[in-house]
Amino acid sequence: MPPDIRILLVDDHPLFRRGIGALIAAEPGMSVVGEAADVGEALRLSTQLQPDVVLLDNHLPGVRGVDAVQSIRQSAANTRVLMLTVSDDSADLAAALRAGASGYLLKTSETSELVAAIRRAAHGQIVIGSDMAPKLAQAMSHEDQQAPAVTPPSAVEAPSDLTAREREIAAAIAHGASNKQIARELDIAETTVKVHVQNILRKLELTSRVQIAVYASERGLAD
Repeated sequence: MPPDIRILLVDDHPLFRRGIGALIAAEPGMSVVGEAADVGEALRLSTQLQPDVVLLDNHLPGVRGVDAVQSIRQSAANTRVLMLTVSDDSADLAAALRAGASGYLLKTSETSELVAAIRRAAHGQIVIGSDMAPKLAQAMSHEDQQAPAVTPPSAVEAPSDLTAREREIAAAIAHGASNKQIARELDIAETTVKVHVQNILRKLELTSRVQIAVYASERGLAD
């Protein structure tokens, strides 16, 4: 059996931590190894425990969660940070992704979506909650103000470069689907999906699934 995905919960509400902890305890292959109520405690426990995933709230006393993502990742190099918050602000989404977060979900997400997001984040995938996916374009617009080269001009000027299948896959990525889910929906092999994703990245001169999602959102492919 593969080892459990080890999770650190960071939220200043004990009842919420207790509820999430109970949810995770009921899932096979997951375990909560620690809890923190603020960023200082989160950094200490991240360094000590080296969890696989940190579930991080944004509204914390003293320092916002999005402002602590980079420090947490520096304290635990192999740890993935998954934002779990009530903030649906696209600027917070942009800040989290810019700092290296592996995902961003709202606390209103369904249990199944959260569990799937934890598993995907632990395996190195970028996860954007279904409620936040439509805000990716806004988030990257904010990002462009910080770093104008995030979306290369060639990607903007040549939307017709993608094949119909590649457009379908880009749209699915914008909706947060994994390669396995896309393969199932389109009735093709998962390896074929991976090849299409690589082709999309190459054609549009992009570097991540998040940028593909933004591309699809900005051009209405995900509508």
